[in-house]
Amino acid sequence: MKGVVVGVDLGTQGVRAVAVTGQGALMASAQQSLPPPLEGLPPGWHEQDPEGWWKAVTACLRRLTSALPPGTPIAGVAIDSTSGTILPVDERGRALHPALMYNDTRSRDLVAEVRRAGAGIEARLGYAFGVSFALPKILWLARQRPRVFARTRHFVHAADFVVGRLTGDYGVSDHSNALKTGYDLIENRWPPFIERDLGIPLRLLPRIVRPGAPVGSVHTEGAAASGLPKGTPVLAGATDGTTAQIGSGAVEPGVWNSSLGTTLVLKGISKDLLIDPQRRIYCHRHPEGWWMPGGASNTGTEWIVREFPGQDLPRLDAQAAERLPTLIVRYPLVRRGERFPFRRSEATGFTLGEPADAIEAFAAGLEGLALLERLAYDTLLDIGASVGDRIHVTGGGSRSDIWLRVRASTLGRALIRPAISETAMGAALLAASGVWFESLSQAAHALVRVDAVIEPDRRLQATYSDKYRTFVAELRQRGYLSAGKEQ
Repeated sequence: MKGVVVGVDLGTQGVRAVAVTGQGALMASAQQSLPPPLEGLPPGWHEQDPEGWWKAVTACLRRLTSALPPGTPIAGVAIDSTSGTILPVDERGRALHPALMYNDTRSRDLVAEVRRAGAGIEARLGYAFGVSFALPKILWLARQRPRVFARTRHFVHAADFVVGRLTGDYGVSDHSNALKTGYDLIENRWPPFIERDLGIPLRLLPRIVRPGAPVGSVHTEGAAASGLPKGTPVLAGATDGTTAQIGSGAVEPGVWNSSLGTTLVLKGISKDLLIDPQRRIYCHRHPEGWWMPGGASNTGTEWIVREFPGQDLPRLDAQAAERLPTLIVRYPLVRRGERFPFRRSEATGFTLGEPADAIEAFAAGLEGLALLERLAYDTLLDIGASVGDRIHVTGGGSRSDIWLRVRASTLGRALIRPAISETAMGAALLAASGVWFESLSQAAHALVRVDAVIEPDRRLQATYSDKYRTFVAELRQRGYLSAGKEQ
C-alpha cells in the first residue's frame, strides 16, 4: 500500500481534503472556502454555482498535492457531498441552472404528488419523501423550467459533478447520493413510477454503483486543474452524512456513531433493513449489503452557543466537572419541535430544579444531552436495532473529555474517539476500499486510528440511571412519549 488515498468533502460552506497513508496516518490536509451563496433569491430558495464547487475543489486539491512529499503516489480519490442537492447538466457536463441545494424548499407544493407516486417505495424502505429530497426538486425543474429540463442530459448530485469534471463521465453516481432521488435500494434500480407517474425520463438519471466502486480515472483536463496525476483512479463516494459515519470507524453490524454538533446524529450498521412506523429513522445501504440506519435530533450543542457565547469552553468544562453529578434534570432543546428520538412539533426544552449558578446550568446541560442520547439508543433498540457496547463519537461535542465521561456513564457504554474526526476521512476510506482492500470493513479496521477510549464512571452510573428515569417520566408527563414506553 504505497502512497496515499485522498478523500474530498464538498460541504455547504467549503471543501476539505485529506491524504491518508496505508497505515492510517494523515499525511496532508487542505481546505478551501466556497463562494458566498447566491443572493436575491425568493424566501426558501437556496442555490449555488457549481463552477464555484469546481474552483474550490481544485484549489483544495492543488494545495493538498503540493503538501505531499515529491513523488508520493496517489492510489485513488473519492468525493462526498451534501445529500439532496441536484443539478441539471447538458451532454458536455455544462450546468444549465444553478444547483438546487438540499435545503431549498421551492418544491414544497410538489412533495405530496411525489409521495403519492412513490408510496410503494416509501413503505418498503421506511422513509417519506420530503422537501429536502432531490426528486421533488427535479419535478419542480420539469414544471417550472421546461426549457432547462428539455436540454438536460443528466441530473447529477454535487459529488457527481466533480467526478464528471475529473473523469469526463457525468452519468454515474452512488446509491447513497441516489437515495433522495428515489433510487430503489432493495431492487437496485430506478423505480418505474419516476417516469410513469412524474414524467421524468429515467435516461436522465445516472447509472448507480456502490460507494467505493471504481467510476473512472482522472483525465488530462482534470489532472491539469486539480494537481492529481493523470490516470489516478476515481472511486464512488457517498453523502456527507454517510462518509462522516464511515470515517468514525462505525462500519459493521451493531456498531454506531454518535456525531454531536449543532444537532445530535446517530448512525449505525444493521444486518437487516429497519423500518420505523413513526419514520424517525431511515436507512442507507452499506457497500457490503448491510443497512445504515440513522436518525437526527433537533437537540445538540446549540444551547451552548445560545447561553455561553464566546466563553472559554475548556474552562467551563473544568468547572462543570466539579459539579457532577448535578441535582438538575434538563432537556436542552433550544428551538421548538423534536424529530428524534420522538417526533413532536410542540416539544420544548425544560429544566427540573433550579441551578445554583451558570456553571451548574452548564453541567446540567451536558447531562441533559446525554440523557437524550440514551433515550435515542433505547429507541433504536425498540425499533429492532442491535447496539454494541462501544459507540464511536465524532463532532465538536466529542472534543470534551468531561462531556464524553458524562455520556459514557449515562449510556453505560464505552465511547471511542477516532484520531481523524473528519468527513473527508470517510471518503478516503471509500477510496481505500476500492484500491487497497477487499471491503470497506477491512479498510476501516486498518486505517481508523483511535485517539481515546472513555469508559463509564461507576461513581456516576447509578445517579444517571435515576436521573434518566426522571427524564423519561417528565417527557411522558408532557405528552412527548407514549405511556409505558421509553420512546
